[in-house]
Amino acid sequence: MSATPERMSPDPDPVAPAVSVPPAERPTGLDALMPPEIASKATDVGVTKASMSFTRTFSLAVLAGAFIALGAMFATTVVAGADGELPFGVTRLLAGLVFCLGLILVVVAGAELFTGNNLIVMAWADRRIPVAWMLRNWVVVYAGNLVGALGTVALVYAGAQYEFGDGSVGSAALTIAQTKTSLGWGQAVALGIMCNALVCLAIWLTYSARTVTDKILAVIFPITAFVAAGFEHSVANMYFLAIGLLVKEDGSGGFFAEIGEAPADFPDITLANAVVDNLIPVTIGNIIGGSLMVGVVYWLVYVRTKS
Repeated sequence: MSATPERMSPDPDPVAPAVSVPPAERPTGLDALMPPEIASKATDVGVTKASMSFTRTFSLAVLAGAFIALGAMFATTVVAGADGELPFGVTRLLAGLVFCLGLILVVVAGAELFTGNNLIVMAWADRRIPVAWMLRNWVVVYAGNLVGALGTVALVYAGAQYEFGDGSVGSAALTIAQTKTSLGWGQAVALGIMCNALVCLAIWLTYSARTVTDKILAVIFPITAFVAAGFEHSVANMYFLAIGLLVKEDGSGGFFAEIGEAPADFPDITLANAVVDNLIPVTIGNIIGGSLMVGVVYWLVYVRTKS
């Protein structure tokens, strides 16, 4: 059913409009919401997100970028020096577990994350918001995520955190960035699709939650899986690529002598490769994985069939 003009007008107030939840879907106990109820809630949440003011949306997006960057920094630190010490799978598992910090902060503390907001497509598919509102949210949130991630990178770099562990943290950051910038375009798109399918499934599961504990448990396994499998997340990569670029530029100091490597050992870490060969295809893949493989599919199954 089409929204009325009053409902479609932008929200000038920085406080988001309250979401009206039908009595049958209001929490009545500790049991998680069932999938049809999750779909209804996801659609309502999409309307609320798309209706928020620019100031609130951008501010919460900056927070989300910083939160995801903290998870990425945590993962980089944990895998530092692990090459040859632990099996590949165990190292990736540990990285995935600690990276969950980022999405846990987003979900529990409250923030606007581009990849999770791909689920707003459900509100658009239900004709409750125009496509312009959805795209506006994605652009504003993506920009805010970038600002938050780069701000975190600047602080981590200024603190010379990459020199910790006799330079092993910086070496890990370089290895991660080199791997990401050397991906093929199609490969990056495919890895981005798989990543955000899992991220949006994690967000979908949190919509069923009744408690903070439920939300945290809902996040852990999907997010650990995408990190362990080596899938690509555009917002996380804003941190991974930027810190790799900055560490590589420290070649004039004693850092590379300490780790026994040289900037030339990481030839693919360039700004052009970071943007063109990673961020762009990964972002495209994230949109496909989150909006089409999760949002549209669940809208077709649980929302469209009700009309």
